[in-house]
Amino acid sequence: MADPPQGRIEDRVFIRRVLIVLALATLFFLVWYLRSLLLMLFGAIVVATVFRALADRIVRLTGWREGAALALAISLALGAVAGLFALFGQQIAMQLDTLRETLPVAWRSFEERIGDIGLGDQLRQIVEGIRQSSGSFASLSSAILSVGNAVAEVLVVLFGGIFLALQPRFYRTGAIKLVPPRQRSVVAEAMDESEGALRLWLKGQLIAMVVVGTLTGVAMWALRLPAALVLGLLAGLLEFVPFIGPIVASIPAILLALAVSPDLALWVTLAYVAIQQFEGYLLTPLVQQYAVQLPSVNLLFSLVGLGMLFGTLGVILAAPLTVVIYVLVKRLYVIEALRTPTPIPGENG
Repeated sequence: MADPPQGRIEDRVFIRRVLIVLALATLFFLVWYLRSLLLMLFGAIVVATVFRALADRIVRLTGWREGAALALAISLALGAVAGLFALFGQQIAMQLDTLRETLPVAWRSFEERIGDIGLGDQLRQIVEGIRQSSGSFASLSSAILSVGNAVAEVLVVLFGGIFLALQPRFYRTGAIKLVPPRQRSVVAEAMDESEGALRLWLKGQLIAMVVVGTLTGVAMWALRLPAALVLGLLAGLLEFVPFIGPIVASIPAILLALAVSPDLALWVTLAYVAIQQFEGYLLTPLVQQYAVQLPSVNLLFSLVGLGMLFGTLGVILAAPLTVVIYVLVKRLYVIEALRTPTPIPGENG
């Protein structure tokens, strides 16, 4: 049988390359178009990791079967949230009303004090520019839509996390089968190491959130600031977001203090700074003895980059996603591809 002409062979190779390029371009477009969905999937993985870590602890303490321990873990986690709302929900609602009524007064006081130092016109121009760029009706509609989308995303992430926690091996095996057979063992090890590092990071972050939230609430109560419980809860929740979270948490408290007096605002600012110094120089080193330490530059730029790509959800999940990417790069690229020994974060945790 005669060999095909050289020109026909070259045409086939060219067509094959074109099809490969088109397939890669299509895949890239789909990933980019579904980037928010993929980030929500990662959020579900984080939720599943929390449930699985709690279930593993229950298995070690009680010797129960995995299914029963997981059911108890999910019930405990959701029950704890519901219990907190049942115990403090009315008080939190009252303090939220206090914030809603007090913050406009605090903002007017802030405008007056800015005006006293000659910057009132500049502040009004900035605020007016923001209002004109969005429009009142558009802003209201956008805010309502954003709240609705946020609630839907939270529910999807929560239930997705429950489903992933119920059948982790099924989804893990399916993901590994997408990899060529020769690399499956390495990818499986990398997935296990990234999960371990993520668990340790979440444990350390939970400790920091509880401590910072408690200290903030106590400090605001000692300074007789309204809504101290809500301010402490806000500080604890936003501690999950590095760098930006503590700054955002301090703004309502400082505005409330400014409505009373500049001296109180100064004391409130000093309290937030002192708590962050305690967290940065004492609490974090203690926690990181058995948790995961990330390079600050990596964390900062991932926070900015994911915020630009995904908005608020990207900012919230930037730190845990950085943990996973950091471990995968070290294992799959530095160790396996470059053959360079390097420690894996959390491998001794």
